[in-house]
Amino acid sequence: MTKLQLENVSYRYKNSERDVLSRISCEFEGGLLTSVVGTSGSGKTTLLSILAGLDKPSTGRVYIDGDDYASLDLDRCRREKISMIFQSYHLFPLLKVLENVSYTMEQNGVRKKDATARAGKYLSLVGITKEKHKRYPANLSGGEQQRVAIARALASGARIILADEPTGNLDTANSDLVIQLLKTLAHDNGYCVIIVTHNMEIAEASDKVYRMSDGILVAEAI
Repeated sequence: MTKLQLENVSYRYKNSERDVLSRISCEFEGGLLTSVVGTSGSGKTTLLSILAGLDKPSTGRVYIDGDDYASLDLDRCRREKISMIFQSYHLFPLLKVLENVSYTMEQNGVRKKDATARAGKYLSLVGITKEKHKRYPANLSGGEQQRVAIARALASGARIILADEPTGNLDTANSDLVIQLLKTLAHDNGYCVIIVTHNMEIAEASDKVYRMSDGILVAEAI
């Protein structure tokens, strides 16, 4: 199964006197829902950026399925192997729901007809009914927009999903739906799902939990 590994990773912003991340070594595995919890400013979002290949560690190495990030085309890696889900959804406001999900596939060379058909299947998987496919994101609830964002992540074909506070803008009912959906993707479909959050309900639903504090990552007992 897909695996992400960090080996002695540290990160320091330019002109800063301290590390935001400090000598982190850990593994994230497919088939598991893993959460990284911690307060604001603890380094969680920086860790996510490192995992996504958006930032390079100051020291240490990151591996995906045994391949060093330093040897990879990270733009291609993000298109094909890693997908992100954001708290604020980041849907295209001028594209309809179906178009939002098919867009990623079309960018990866899938024919428009095939991309549209597959987009419909992904939307069905996350519980977005057909009558909402032609709506614009602004005409959906927050929970529905987040589920569309998850469908778009699945449409990329990536087996690693990085989620940044995916329930931060949702009420309790929709939060529970999103958590369960991400857990199902990990357990039933073998996805490697990593959630950065301060929501302890997500931690309680996770298979593995890391706590981030002042740039230091420690595994917690479940």
